[in-house]
Amino acid sequence: MSAKLLLVIVFSLSLVDPVSGEHEVYYRYTVLGYVKDAHGTPLPGVAVSLTREKTGLAYRGQTNATGLYVIVARIGDESAGERLRLAAGDQAVTLVARFDPANHSEERGTRLDFQGGKSVERTDWFLPTLRRVVAE
Repeated sequence: MSAKLLLVIVFSLSLVDPVSGEHEVYYRYTVLGYVKDAHGTPLPGVAVSLTREKTGLAYRGQTNATGLYVIVARIGDESAGERLRLAAGDQAVTLVARFDPANHSEERGTRLDFQGGKSVERTDWFLPTLRRVVAE
């Protein structure tokens, strides 16, 4: 390797900041909920995806035995109000990432349940559901 190339690499690496805070609450947005049939029976093994409409980046998941899915997307403060497409099986809905970009302590996200071809967003149920899921 030439000395010039080595200097370019070392200089380039010195410009890169280490990844800091990627695990922090202000870098994630969680969408969770249940997928059930029209009778309320959980549907395990259903493919679920959350797609950022702005970038096309998709996050994928699958329902567990109770029909629960949890998808954590990397969304920062600048993405408040961004449109997200959530699909579960053959159902899909558009969500808006609603959160206070100044709040860096509270988990960000929403709960959206699919049941029998209908979707219901329950934002008030997000934190209690997330706490219960984490505790299990």
